[in-house]
Amino acid sequence: MSAARPTRPGPVVCVGETMAALAPDPTAPLDTADLLRLDIAGAESNVAMYLADHGVPARWVSALGDDPFGRRVRERVAAFGVDVAGVRTDPTRPTGLLIKNPGPDGTRVLYYRRGSAASALTPELLHGEAVRGAGLVHLTGITPALSASCRALVEEALSPGRPYPVSFDVNHRPALWRDGSAAEVLLSLAGRADIVFVGLDEAQALWGDCLTDAAAVRGLLPGPGTLVVKDGSRAATAFVGPTPYTVPALAVDVVEPVGAGDAFAAGFLAASRQSDDPVRALRLGHLTAASALRVTADHGPLPPPARMKELLAADDATWSAGGAAGG
Repeated sequence: MSAARPTRPGPVVCVGETMAALAPDPTAPLDTADLLRLDIAGAESNVAMYLADHGVPARWVSALGDDPFGRRVRERVAAFGVDVAGVRTDPTRPTGLLIKNPGPDGTRVLYYRRGSAASALTPELLHGEAVRGAGLVHLTGITPALSASCRALVEEALSPGRPYPVSFDVNHRPALWRDGSAAEVLLSLAGRADIVFVGLDEAQALWGDCLTDAAAVRGLLPGPGTLVVKDGSRAATAFVGPTPYTVPALAVDVVEPVGAGDAFAAGFLAASRQSDDPVRALRLGHLTAASALRVTADHGPLPPPARMKELLAADDATWSAGGAAGG
């Protein structure tokens, strides 16, 4: 088991693709929808935006097409206070696009990202000024699924000689792993990161139903100094070294779950920058995730600062009773 790397000064640098996103408005299956609402969607930029909401210096590094979608994405992310100076404009490749198709069994996502600007990212990106000064680099399991060069980028970012700590959200997207290599690749990458986020159901889908609880996932992933296992609407457990800390989730009236995992990661990382209290980090993760769960977009407003401060400092009974009032 590796020791956690010391926190470095510098921004949290989030590397990965952000796409234009279309969704029926009002919510309905695409077959019957008349209007589509234009938004943006990207796991890593979601994390960067929520970090900025929490006052943490955040930088998003990626590539966009020289097109209206790309300009929309760049302006939207920057509007939240995220540094986008490290985002390259690709003159020949387009900005990726996704379309949400809501249905009775949940929302299916249709991707149009093959050959996108971000799919051409390479390890060279890691040697640029935007990443060299990172206090922490945040990556997800989406990026290595986009192309061979993107996988090489993540592999190098997680190399043993890296100067910065790395957080890695497994973020398994089955539609992106047509070759069946997701389980092996994501386990290998997660095992080399300093901080790892994974859902219990996600771990079971990837690595087997034998992973019945957070402790079993820790047994499979002993390497990261910090491992966070999210158990849906029930709780989240952070292992700091061998020691587990568990915090129940707040009860939330869910509008759409997309983006909640990114929000949780941002809240946990933001609190971790401020103190070494894993319970506080888990609580801020839950509070931030609740913001995403309450809206149809991937990014929602945080609870009022006074309410967050109150719940972060509450005793366990008050926290557990916080419920939907967390907002």
